[in-house]
Amino acid sequence: MKILSELFYTNTAFAMVYIMVISLVVSAIVDLVVTRFLRKLADKTKNQLDDVIIQTLRRPLASTVVIVGAAFALQRLGYEGTIPFVSRGVLITLAVVLWTSAGMHIAMSSLNALAQKADTIKIVQPRTQPLFEIIAKTVLIAGAAYGILLAWNVDVTAWLASAGILGIAVGFAAKDTLSNFFSGIFILADAPYKIGDFVILGSGERGMVTDIGIRSTRLLTRDDIEIIVPNASIANAKIVNETGGPHDMERVRLTVGVSYDSDVDQVKEVLMSVAADSQYIVDEPTPRVRFREFLDSSMKFQLMGWIEEPVLRGRALDELHTMVIKRFRKEGIVIPYPQRRVWLHQQED
Repeated sequence: MKILSELFYTNTAFAMVYIMVISLVVSAIVDLVVTRFLRKLADKTKNQLDDVIIQTLRRPLASTVVIVGAAFALQRLGYEGTIPFVSRGVLITLAVVLWTSAGMHIAMSSLNALAQKADTIKIVQPRTQPLFEIIAKTVLIAGAAYGILLAWNVDVTAWLASAGILGIAVGFAAKDTLSNFFSGIFILADAPYKIGDFVILGSGERGMVTDIGIRSTRLLTRDDIEIIVPNASIANAKIVNETGGPHDMERVRLTVGVSYDSDVDQVKEVLMSVAADSQYIVDEPTPRVRFREFLDSSMKFQLMGWIEEPVLRGRALDELHTMVIKRFRKEGIVIPYPQRRVWLHQQED
């Protein structure tokens, strides 16, 4: 033991090899502890997140031990110069990259696990998960960049000052892009709609939301035409979400006018039977018929029924209109059109 101690303090090469051997042994022990002990403890729990965390930390922990050993071994050289400086920078950069990658994987897995428990955790939900993922990635990447710059003895104070001035210039030049970016964040946080919802824009376009991005939202119309709307336009406009209620069902309305000679009870009965025979109108909630108002040439009735989802509205109305006109003709119920009587009066000379 005394001989090893003398060699350690007198022989630099031997000391460096000795430190690296010790670090490799400790690294193997750490890997063994993580693999054998901690993973067995994690397997006993029902939560899968701890398994992911332990599996993710296994490589960075073992590698960090080796990196620290290499750093101590370099100190045995006893002088400053290009080789120690570059070696130290490379080692720290490698450690930062390893831990940033592991932290990002753990953060994404944690957010995914929290989003699956949206009933108990209200903050992180599937619709707000992309927002938290962006924040986590931004923080981790910014921290990693700062750590790497410090590892290479780069003075970041001047960089931060320059970045502030550059940020102001970029903000003025790309104000529309930034407006869409922040509007996208607010949309993800406020969640006025989600993917799969049918929405009607203030300009009249109607479609299904297929993607909610940071810059824009994509809608797919019934004509299979994709509409890309900047988030800033959506954030400042009135949006009608047809599937934003307690369920996906939607009520459709069919308005029809009948002659004043028609029997009101017969008209209501015919319209109710049409709703009952329709393949799109559901039984619950119950369809309804309302006598709305008296018009100049007709009495206005309205048939209201629920369909299972908004995408069926066009087909349901087509079927209802077809069935109503056929049943009215069969029952002798007249749908009048405006008529005018013109009286000619001849004035005597």
